[in-house]
Amino acid sequence: MKSLKDIDIKGKRVLMRVDFNAPLKDGKITDDTRITAALPSIKYILENGGKLILMSHLGRPKGKVVESMSLKPVAQKLSEILGKSVKFMDCCIGKEIEDASRTMGEGSLILLENTRFHKEEKANDSHYAMELAKLGDIYVNDAFGTAHRAHASTEGVTHYFSLKVPGFLMEKELKYLSRLLESPEKPFVTLLGGAKISGKIDVIENLLPKVDKILLGGGMVFTFFKAMGYEIGSSLVEEDKIPLAKELLGEEKIMLPVDIVIGDKFDNSAKREEVSVESIPQGWMGLDIGPETGEKYANILKSAKTIFWNGPTGVFEFENFAFSTRALAKLLAEQTKKGATTVIGGGDTVAAVKKFGVSDELTHISTGGGASLEFLSGQKLPGIEALK
Repeated sequence: MKSLKDIDIKGKRVLMRVDFNAPLKDGKITDDTRITAALPSIKYILENGGKLILMSHLGRPKGKVVESMSLKPVAQKLSEILGKSVKFMDCCIGKEIEDASRTMGEGSLILLENTRFHKEEKANDSHYAMELAKLGDIYVNDAFGTAHRAHASTEGVTHYFSLKVPGFLMEKELKYLSRLLESPEKPFVTLLGGAKISGKIDVIENLLPKVDKILLGGGMVFTFFKAMGYEIGSSLVEEDKIPLAKELLGEEKIMLPVDIVIGDKFDNSAKREEVSVESIPQGWMGLDIGPETGEKYANILKSAKTIFWNGPTGVFEFENFAFSTRALAKLLAEQTKKGATTVIGGGDTVAAVKKFGVSDELTHISTGGGASLEFLSGQKLPGIEALK
């Protein structure tokens, strides 16, 4: 793939797919991380005389205009951040927008309305993709978070461009995630948590030959314990994944918790106890890994040179069950200072490292939870393949 720096953008219309799927409350952006993540590409294009047309989705409007999912607040926020005018268009395609794109000055910026207000976006409709393509001379994809989706604005549109390149954020994502698969500095330890095994199985199988250890936490461990014949109380379990869990139990590289923090209900105010994994009483549920497990995992992570983490190890939203996730987040920040490469795989893990104040102290935080997992499972991502 060519890079954005390899092409001449001066005076050219640059149609760029970004991931501005930012959380909104009362019409205000509550977290601008995804907007600021795209700033290096945006500023580079504007400063080098490009005419920039941005497109993104927001939420799941299911092919209809949903006012609460409009990108208008994003345009306002982006204008504040850049300190310059951002022209907002209330649609994505049509003569008015084409005309606007053709009369833009160098260094100016347009943001289109939510691409998913058109059902043709998710259907990867060729006519819709062609209409989008009319707005630019060059196509840039800087939306790693949607790279695993073959949508009109991520895959279909590329068929109408001879010049198509990744943005700087996309390049950064590929750099760090590819390194995990191709040349991780050893020891390489993966920490996997979250509620379900689903979505993690392919990652586990693809990373097993490459890692030194895979440490498991979160709700997914109870399916393994059920497979071992343990009582798990009312803990989360995926019954249909028990046979798969049994198959993985024989893997020496996979480590499971030895103790669990349990509660008598799914609530921060629940009664709290620490028990061995064989001693979960009926009616109680596991809500965090225990202190002994945390110590074992910490000792392994302290010797790691490369760490990939996806999925909290406990219900970190509840202060009484956030201990392990907080401790591991702070430990990874310390290891980064000592020279380890630490990569966070998007999703809830990003929310966790932000909550515990270490998001700026880690090597790389992926902007795409689903995309990063699919990439690390060895799958080809349509949005990336389309740029080759």
